[in-house]
Amino acid sequence: MIEIKKKKDGRERAILIGAVTQYQNEERLSEYLDELAFLADTAGADSIKRFSQKLDSPNPKTFLGTGKMDEINDYIKANEIDLAIFDDELSPSQLKNVERLFEIKVLDRTNLILDIFASRAQTSYASTQVELAQYQYLLPRLTNMWTHLSKQKGGIGMKGPGEREIETDRRIIRDKISLLKKKLEKIDKQMSIQRSNRESMVRVALVGYTNVGKSTLMNLLSKSEVFAENKLFATLDTTVRKVVIHNLPFLLSDTVGFIRKLPTQLIESFKSTLDEVREAELLLHVVDISHPNFEEHLETVDRTVAEIDGTDKPVIMIFNKIDAYQPEKVDPDDLSPRLNNRHFTLEQWQKTWFARTDRQAIFISATEKDNLEDLKNRLYETVAEIHARRYPNNRFLF
Repeated sequence: MIEIKKKKDGRERAILIGAVTQYQNEERLSEYLDELAFLADTAGADSIKRFSQKLDSPNPKTFLGTGKMDEINDYIKANEIDLAIFDDELSPSQLKNVERLFEIKVLDRTNLILDIFASRAQTSYASTQVELAQYQYLLPRLTNMWTHLSKQKGGIGMKGPGEREIETDRRIIRDKISLLKKKLEKIDKQMSIQRSNRESMVRVALVGYTNVGKSTLMNLLSKSEVFAENKLFATLDTTVRKVVIHNLPFLLSDTVGFIRKLPTQLIESFKSTLDEVREAELLLHVVDISHPNFEEHLETVDRTVAEIDGTDKPVIMIFNKIDAYQPEKVDPDDLSPRLNNRHFTLEQWQKTWFARTDRQAIFISATEKDNLEDLKNRLYETVAEIHARRYPNNRFLF
């Protein structure tokens, strides 16, 4: 895999590249590039400039048109750029052609996310999942990357015993993928047994877009120290903690955050981790209400949960970061959809369209600990109801 290697000052200089298409207008592309810049920052690169072009369809050779690519190349040469990052996934041939033109490292969004995941994985299980996704991404790109995964006789350009070296590398990767899948299957069985041993308590799972405050909320509710910071994908490993509210115990799990254009390789390799979502009896969908695109984030999470068969469960919508919410300027008498005052009461929040949903909604600030008692009471009531249905003869807790 191509990795972002930090310079002496710890940062690399990157440019971001995207396209305006029939599926995403300029406003949507700007949002995606904002997120791509955050991803680059998380990986250790500074976004110096953005380039985009309106396209009916991507150029099959270089993604963008020849003229725009020449313009970008001139900028790269004149400004000592280390890295070019495309917002969309490049085909193996596109990646090969662009690298040949730019003569610097070229990543697409998928490769960048995989790089971040690789640096964030803390446990053997998460590392194995990421490694599997990396190899699945690498396999069709071997002709370009020419990554040697084991020691072979001969050097670059030399033939192995009866095989061209690229074919040898493909075979090595396929074998590695097979071994990793078997390793994950073994760990999955162990984790399944662990989950079955928790049958005596209701299971609740935190879900949400990346960097919305799930781990911070996990720490507050469970009084534990789950790693949390203002970076994308701060948490990769699923963390399960026992939480007790008003003498009612339940299990709370914190899962990997979702993101738009999440690589299919990661969804596949992390499916077992997301079993915590699939098998939970209650979902706490955390939303960063201060983010300008939180509605799309909400839809992305709902779509991903549906992909892993996690629908048809009760959901509590937790709109987090109300202390950082910056509404647009609208009619002061209009409380829907946006409010125009900077600080307002919880009663006002309840009058907005956010609360008018078929799912329960509550408004909090995890960092400021605003309205946490109401959240705990809501959790208690919902978990107690689920517990009573599951264990009708065990009602002494209530």
